[in-house]
Amino acid sequence: MASPLKPGEHASAAVETAGRIVALRDMGGSAFAHLEDGSARCQAYFKRDAMPPESFALLKKGIDLGDFVAVSGDVFKTRTGEPTIAVSGLSLLSKSLRPLPEKWHGLKDVETRYRFRHLDLVSNRDVRADFEKRSIIVKTVRATLDAAGFLEVETPILLPQAGGASARPFATHHHALKRDMVLRIATELYLKRLIVGGFEKVYEIGRIFRNEGIDTKHNPEFTMLEAYQAYTDYNGMAELFERIVGNCAQALGISEVTENERTVDLRPPFPRVRLPELWQKILGEPLDAVLEGLRFNAAALRRVGERAGLGSLEGAPNAKIFERIMDAKILPELEREAKPVLLFDHPAAITPLAKLKPASGTIVERFESFAFSQEIANAYSELNDPLDQRERFSEQARRRTEEHEEEAELLDEDFVEALECGMPPTGGIGIGIDRLVMLLAGRSSIRDVILFPILKSEPNAP
Repeated sequence: MASPLKPGEHASAAVETAGRIVALRDMGGSAFAHLEDGSARCQAYFKRDAMPPESFALLKKGIDLGDFVAVSGDVFKTRTGEPTIAVSGLSLLSKSLRPLPEKWHGLKDVETRYRFRHLDLVSNRDVRADFEKRSIIVKTVRATLDAAGFLEVETPILLPQAGGASARPFATHHHALKRDMVLRIATELYLKRLIVGGFEKVYEIGRIFRNEGIDTKHNPEFTMLEAYQAYTDYNGMAELFERIVGNCAQALGISEVTENERTVDLRPPFPRVRLPELWQKILGEPLDAVLEGLRFNAAALRRVGERAGLGSLEGAPNAKIFERIMDAKILPELEREAKPVLLFDHPAAITPLAKLKPASGTIVERFESFAFSQEIANAYSELNDPLDQRERFSEQARRRTEEHEEEAELLDEDFVEALECGMPPTGGIGIGIDRLVMLLAGRSSIRDVILFPILKSEPNAP
């Protein structure tokens, strides 16, 4: 509370304010308290002979830490120079029946913080600041896309079958229709139907549900941006990604972020690295050596995995082996860069919805962006050939049956029929909003940027 008052001097006009009592010091015939709301904290001074008797009695007998009160009175400065309200009027607005954590020194236990987020927000102002940053980031993402002429849309959450990503869905049942349904694992296939229908720039920021494990980078319910633009490709999406990250950093007033003593520069442009070249450099053989058209060469892939020191690969699907090689050998190399890295050109075997690079039968036009060892974005030149798309889905079906890969894509007949109506060349991108907030806020756990993350059961829970 900025004030031109001198110590001991009172303002000429009375003020009124309200907030939660976060500190209370009883001195017998007087008391000091700190009131806090969502934006600031102020000090209040209560004196017996300056207040109605019933108000001072309320302070002594009925007011506790955590209560919400309204106060009125003149503003003055204490001898230490702190602006303070000399309270003449007091009323109780809401009672706190449970004690708040650790007498306002902050809630420190991480598990307790996530389970009782309301206490976490009360106790830790930096946590509130992170979620204010999240709001600014989401607004900036929207503003960037809106300014570029994108149309925000909404697509279904309840679906007859999952599609658009390699993930296991949550299943449910619609009783009125007497049919099983799933929660969406991506918005991709419906958004691309809109491109077929004539919209040229569309996006959705929505909740996605994947029946997967819980760790510092994954929550089964998360927020994803997906955007699609006609008449561009994955290079156009790279430029869009740079614009979004740059604008978000600028909106937060930062140009770099530090996590665990590593600093990442957020100012575009970002380095572009080609996966086939990096694979050759690190693993000593061409990426094509482990690929056969739309699928992996299983024997060659396992040989590379064993040479990379991955341990037992018995029973692991080829896609998982490839993922483990990437995590062990490729991603650490990207950490050498001081900016988010765009890793271009991935195998068709793991990317059934992206267009093949010209003159290649194994590599697609796809990039992923990485920072602090985690994926932030995933973008394609979208596959718009319905015959090729059907063949890709057929290969995914083979992997489900022959390689027991439960997360392989299902054939979406409605989507293929939509492609048969014609879709223009299109670039598409998905950005994990939670991951983007982690990057820009310098947080290492996704649970730090989701207000109410899904948690494992408490040890003593029934």
